[in-house]
Formats: sequence, structure tokens, C-alpha cells
Amino acid sequence: MEILVALIIASFTTGGIFLILKGRTFPVALGMILLAYAVNLFLFSMGRLHINQSAILTDGVSAYADPLPQALVLTAIVISFGMTAFLIVLSLRARYELGNDNVDGIETDSLEDTDTQKKENR
Repeated sequence: MEILVALIIASFTTGGIFLILKGRTFPVALGMILLAYAVNLFLFSMGRLHINQSAILTDGVSAYADPLPQALVLTAIVISFGMTAFLIVLSLRARYELGNDNVDGIETDSLEDTDTQKKENR
């Protein structure tokens, strides 16, 4: 079970880094979301995987799940939601101001230039 969780975290991290290195803003936003999921799973797995154990101590219970990773994951979810909302608003504003959705703001797609030239020649 631990190997499966480690592979899922590794695939989320790999996919997130791959998408962050893209030149468009939408894949960058998706990459940040995947990295946030990877961090959440990592934080949650740091408390070890416990099945059918309570997170709150009661009388006579010797085995319990650690509630700290659960609290950290809840905090990380809120932070990643705010970060994602800010990133989407920032990318929409950049699209509105610059007219394209490249990360650096410079249009490099030659196919769009040739399509524009064809329309102008008509």
C-alpha cells in the first residue's frame, strides 16, 4: 500500500513539474494543481496509513491515527485553493492585457502568424 501511495505521489509530482514547464498559462495552472495534490498526499501519508482507527483519543483506545497530518492537509487545501484562484485570475488578466496566453507574454507560435497573414491577404 505504501508503494502505491509513493508511486501516485511521484506521478503527480512528475506530471505537475512537466506541466509547469509548458509555455502556456493553462497547463501551468494544471501543473500547480497537480503539485498541490502531491503535497497533500505526501502530508497525509506522513502520519502513516491507519485503517479503522480514530483520530481522537478516547478511554481504553491504545491505537489511534495522528490528527496533525490531517490538520496540515486541511490547511494545505485552503492555501492551494487560494493559490489556484489567484493564478487563474492572474492568467486571465495577462490574457486580457497581452492578447495571448503565453507565460512570458511573447507570442511565438508561427502557425497563428501564417493564419493571420492568410486572412490579411484575402
